[in-house]
Amino acid sequence: MHAETADSLSMAFLVLLESLSPVERAVFLLREVFAYGYDEIAAVVGKSEENCRQIAVLARRQVEAKKPRFEASRRRREELARRFFEAVGEGDTEGLIRLLAADVGSYADGGGKTRTFLRPMYGRERIARIFLEFGAWLELLGAERMRLAEVNGQPGAVYLGHDGRAVLVVSLDIAEGLVQTIRAVSNPEKLRHLGPRAGRRWPVDR
Repeated sequence: MHAETADSLSMAFLVLLESLSPVERAVFLLREVFAYGYDEIAAVVGKSEENCRQIAVLARRQVEAKKPRFEASRRRREELARRFFEAVGEGDTEGLIRLLAADVGSYADGGGKTRTFLRPMYGRERIARIFLEFGAWLELLGAERMRLAEVNGQPGAVYLGHDGRAVLVVSLDIAEGLVQTIRAVSNPEKLRHLGPRAGRRWPVDR
């Protein structure tokens, strides 16, 4: 896969693809990402060309229907993300709940190598309770400082250990003035490329 193609597959998009069946996902990716012809796709998935066309249309409709509607203003996204991480750091339950959508979802990827919750979680009250215990999780991961950062085109934060390497990356999907999805990656295999300079601190005066 070309590097620019890999970069375009954001965490939000990858999670969205998981809602498709294996055949739908294969057809969609081969057609939309790799620009395969339907004859080539048919040979790969063992379906007729016409069937592949139908599968592609249905998969595309599903992806479009479920695609997150991100906050249009970058400045607004960054402001809300800053408030989110401040509320988490200060243990501000009410402030945190006000920033979360009612059906907010949270996903974590520890790769089986770090301690984290194993299944997706949903609901603002439940997720607020979990994130108010965030400090204990950071301590387990050895996080010593945090930098606000852009993660796959969305606002988030990189948490760094004593050696300056990333031990946790959190990204937020923000739409309609609220946090819709929280994604946390602590899998060392996925963070090893993030060295001491990981994260881009936002200018204070923006």
